[in-house]
Amino acid sequence: MYNALDFDDLLRLMDERSTAFRAALAAAPSLDVQVPTCPEWTLFDLAQHLGEGRRAWAATIAAGPGATGKAVPRSEPTAPREREALLAWSAASTQELLDALREAGPDRGCWTWWGKSQSPQTCAAAARRQLHEITVHTYDAQLAAGAPQPVPDELALDGVEEFLSTICTTTESWPHEAAVVDYRTTEGRAWRQRLSADGSRVVGLPAPDAEPTDASIEGPADDLVLALYDRIPLNSLKTEDDRGVFGRLVEWDPER
Repeated sequence: MYNALDFDDLLRLMDERSTAFRAALAAAPSLDVQVPTCPEWTLFDLAQHLGEGRRAWAATIAAGPGATGKAVPRSEPTAPREREALLAWSAASTQELLDALREAGPDRGCWTWWGKSQSPQTCAAAARRQLHEITVHTYDAQLAAGAPQPVPDELALDGVEEFLSTICTTTESWPHEAAVVDYRTTEGRAWRQRLSADGSRVVGLPAPDAEPTDASIEGPADDLVLALYDRIPLNSLKTEDDRGVFGRLVEWDPER
């Protein structure tokens, strides 16, 4: 794997993306507009989801490594309906999470739901996961407001690796024939996923090699990360998949 963003960068970018999220809320014609990429939600629902989730994660991080599940938020999670009050509540939600992370530091253990993945159960890994959840929901909000922006390059590249490491790896057995899948960006970074009875593991590729693969997907990092989060279709990128591996991956839901 390549060198991930350091802890200070994770917190800085989390603050930046949260600011961009609130800018989209402020610019939208109404908080009742539907979010195209989350069609069951309005923009208000999305803001409520993001704020409540960050408060819950702030409490979880503050609870320390002994927590056995996601903690109850320490502050009232109800989102106000009035726009200016909602913007302030959203900013306070982000600040709670940032404060909890700064107090805990990157190396402290933290309860997470991804215990069987390659990602560690630390506050740094939790910060990285939170950053990319905020990033993709910022894209959702911008789309709902009518002005979607590309995911910034450093976020997109880190987001692909974080998604593959956290969401796409597990020690649960792959229930199909073993397969090798490559994920490549036009910026030059690539990752290889191996699926077998031992589970799913992902490694970074320092350079292209000649090992045969069963499926591959390639495109700009911002498109690739959005495709992984099901925001744009996989087939909008360059794909090769004669065995239907991507379809099986989408359907696979191992316990984590």
